Amino acid sequence: MNLHHLLEKRRAAGTPVRVALIGAGKFGSMFLSQVPHTPGLEVTVIVDLDPGRARDACRTVGWDDARIAATTFTDDGPTAIASDDVEVVVEATGNPAVGIRHARKAIAAGKHIVMVNVEADVLAGPLLAEEARSAGVVYSLAYGDQPALTAEMVDWARATGFRVVAAGKGTKYLPLYHDVTPAGVWGHYGLTAAEAQSAGMNPQMFNSFLDGTKSAIEMAAIANATGLDVPSGGLLFPPCGVDDLPHIMRPRDNGGVLEKSGVVEVVSSLERDGRPVFRDLRWGVYVVLEAPNDYAADCFRQYGLKTDTSGRYAAMYKPYHLIGLELNISVLSAALRNEATGQPHGFRGDVAAVAKRDLRAGEMLDGEGGYTVWGKLMPAADSLKVGALPIGLAHGVRLKADIAHGAVVRWSDVETDSANDTITTRRAMEQRFATG
Repeated sequence: MNLHHLLEKRRAAGTPVRVALIGAGKFGSMFLSQVPHTPGLEVTVIVDLDPGRARDACRTVGWDDARIAATTFTDDGPTAIASDDVEVVVEATGNPAVGIRHARKAIAAGKHIVMVNVEADVLAGPLLAEEARSAGVVYSLAYGDQPALTAEMVDWARATGFRVVAAGKGTKYLPLYHDVTPAGVWGHYGLTAAEAQSAGMNPQMFNSFLDGTKSAIEMAAIANATGLDVPSGGLLFPPCGVDDLPHIMRPRDNGGVLEKSGVVEVVSSLERDGRPVFRDLRWGVYVVLEAPNDYAADCFRQYGLKTDTSGRYAAMYKPYHLIGLELNISVLSAALRNEATGQPHGFRGDVAAVAKRDLRAGEMLDGEGGYTVWGKLMPAADSLKVGALPIGLAHGVRLKADIAHGAVVRWSDVETDSANDTITTRRAMEQRFATG
């Protein structure tokens, strides 16, 4: 709890923390909006496919002309990463292949890497984090995003001596959402296509949040970072408000919905008939913990924690997350403490591509949030056993076989280039962590 103090020392010494941001989209823009208000933190270079758009984003979030003039805008990621004027690299592109390349270049250059790109983290993060540890640099999940916030709550619970029963986040979910395509996404957000287009909203990206893919990716990241298990049949998405977390998010043999204790799970802000859940957790994160003894259970009651009827299970939660507005915590933690705000230490959760409809041989898969597949959370061991195709590689690949609606797409079902760097990295990660 002394990041600001440490940063002030760096500022006073004239050695600010210097950052390269790669990807000036919404998350990146939110981060940029905080930079002028954080003395001692500087973004020296911003990388984007459209440097002019990135410059406009800086103006939109309140940067003055002097700060913009002092910043390098480029589309050359490798050169920016190698710059002597960069200490921490923030990867915020959302493209898993690009994210893996940038992470490896940062590690090779001796720079800390903050991986906003959770898609890349789930595809190959355990291997990247191990490489970073060997190189003596930090590979970190992005604070402000739900995986890092959940990992922090899990760490708090364990460090204080509590057993973690379940941890995760909330979202808006109904079972029918798994088959929604970009063509029908806006009705579920209460928007028309014209309204969404005028706001510059990407239908495929927003659909990845709706169809369950993003939830699966985030829960896999949490499982890999914390060692929590993944539900054997995939996420349940039980409807649950914050007051009911200790009742619902406990093992089945104790009256809850979980197959066992110690798992990741997402709670829905909608009842199955579409009614809103009372006091939902749509924007937040939670951890359910178990009292280790009668005395601790008594303390739960004495200090007003919501518990189940036994008094043994209680929940802590954070109702909101501010994504890029909170990213400074990861950047400063890496630079000033040499510590990650969550990072994978194993391969426990994977996200497999599942057919949204009957697919035919010869069709091209269009990846996360698209028309062909959605991402389902699976235990990594099960994913490897069936040869499931990761959702992060299910874009721009052609099917060699018919796939039934709801079936998992396998590596053997698609045409792949074994020399592709991303596939090579993923295969190396699978081999390295296959035995846990």
